[in-house]
Amino acid sequence: MPVTTATLLNWLRHAAALIHEQREYLTELDAAIGDADHGANLDRGFSAVVEALPVNPEADAGAVLKSAGMRLISTVGGASGPLYGTAFRRAGKLIEGYHALSSHDLLAVLRAFLEAITAMGKAEPGDKTMVDALSPAVAALEQALAAEIALDEALRRAADAAHAGALATVPLVAHRGRASYLGERSAGHQDPGATSAALIVRALADVV
Repeated sequence: MPVTTATLLNWLRHAAALIHEQREYLTELDAAIGDADHGANLDRGFSAVVEALPVNPEADAGAVLKSAGMRLISTVGGASGPLYGTAFRRAGKLIEGYHALSSHDLLAVLRAFLEAITAMGKAEPGDKTMVDALSPAVAALEQALAAEIALDEALRRAADAAHAGALATVPLVAHRGRASYLGERSAGHQDPGATSAALIVRALADVV
């Protein structure tokens, strides 16, 4: 079955719930190598996203994601608000006028999401950022769909890849973001941005 606007609305609601549940953990991770506010900032931002969601489950899918992006930009402090906000906006622009997405449409959405963060943050895999979770997730989804694996299982593989990517940031030295100021001292800590990115991918897998 196609992914509908209702699915995307549920994705945003579930992402907000997971981030709220993991708020203290994300803040704990950020306290080690950042400003100790990643969990609180994202929780506030996604709560604002949920409050602004349309009640019509047949709304324009692109408009839903663009609106979510604008809410994140306006309510989340630090770098994560502009990064995630821009990512949702770019993904939304890709599907303006859509009410249902094919598996490959959804892959394009996640690829646009990753590309927006990569371009804005100027980060590459291995830099200890959100990209370290999102890049393997997109690659896993692409590979699974190419093998004609059902979307629900393909997204589960993407979520697993994102989680593994977040865990793999522990030994890395940060080259972008607030953590890069610590240099070698950033090694040994899991990146909070990669962790929240993995939660967002997991939320999509869960609702699909």
